[in-house]
Amino acid sequence: MLLKTPLHAAHLAAGARMAPFAGWDMPLHYGSQLDEHHAVRAGAGVFDVSHMAQADLSGPQADHYLRRVLCGDVARIGTGKALYTCLLNEQAGIIDDLLVYRLGADRFRLVLNAARREADLAWLRARQADFDVVLTPRDDLAMLAVQGPQARTLTDPLLPAGVRAGVAGLARFAAAEEGDWLVGRTGYTGEDGYEIMLPAAAAPALWQALLQGGVRPAGLGARDTLRLEAGLSLYGHDMDDTVTPLECGLGWTVHWEPAQRDFIGRAALAAQRAAGPARQRAGVVLACRGVLRDGAPVLQDGRQIGHLTSGGFGPTIGRGIGLARVEAGADGACTIRIRDRELPARFVNPPFVREGALRVDLPPLANA
Repeated sequence: MLLKTPLHAAHLAAGARMAPFAGWDMPLHYGSQLDEHHAVRAGAGVFDVSHMAQADLSGPQADHYLRRVLCGDVARIGTGKALYTCLLNEQAGIIDDLLVYRLGADRFRLVLNAARREADLAWLRARQADFDVVLTPRDDLAMLAVQGPQARTLTDPLLPAGVRAGVAGLARFAAAEEGDWLVGRTGYTGEDGYEIMLPAAAAPALWQALLQGGVRPAGLGARDTLRLEAGLSLYGHDMDDTVTPLECGLGWTVHWEPAQRDFIGRAALAAQRAAGPARQRAGVVLACRGVLRDGAPVLQDGRQIGHLTSGGFGPTIGRGIGLARVEAGADGACTIRIRDRELPARFVNPPFVREGALRVDLPPLANA
């Protein structure tokens, strides 16, 4: 039996095509994935992301606990700020990537991937014994992501008065809290906007108000093409517990200082950093017409040097694009094997698109 978010009925009423995702019945699109993608790039779209796991951590040692289990250091963020980072195992493989919000001196909100919910919570609980902390899943909450250049303008008037006052002038990766509402200026599309955590019972009314106010509903299909153009990784594709942050473009999420902070996975990650990782993340853009697919081999000089971890068509770019894990130092031209064809492509440094603008040089189109 698939799980349903508090907005399930609203999705059906809006004509969504539903599909299973991480154990949930989720909207894939509402008629046109392409139109939804362009709506977010040009205006505003709203995604139901209530399937993602939210959990509150509190207690006098909450700060110390998170400094142990996360590779990013929460001591660097003040109240009302957010940090994107990773949970690592002892081998420095990524258990999950997540957002953590500091809500007070000893109070935090974690936002975890839906597919990793039970594994993450079990892993976190297993490491609580040495710390005076309480971990509380927030199954009573929903979450909406409103994204696009008009997202904040269209959303602000619809928020409760206390939250509306808090988001005025809100910086990137900051949040405003009022009761059970938490609004963060973060996202997963390369555009500006909010992630709104709110009581489940209040979600349908906000959803309808957003749609009536000109925000377009958008499904998982557009969410994936938007994040791919933004060069943002997807757990289970671009990373997993066998891949370290240094191998998938997430080295920047690791805070090495202070040196005495012994986060889980530090020793293995430090050894890899000293030796130099054997593989790296790279973006690829096709130099011909075509669509890339996850898992496709990446070749240079006729030799496979890696594979695509995420691949697709970038609607804003008009080209096939992808993220790859390849041998360290790979650069320049390459080919991507799709079935029995080898398509010309070039390595680039993601993001491909950010805030509606192309951020990479496209190779000239060639026949293939």
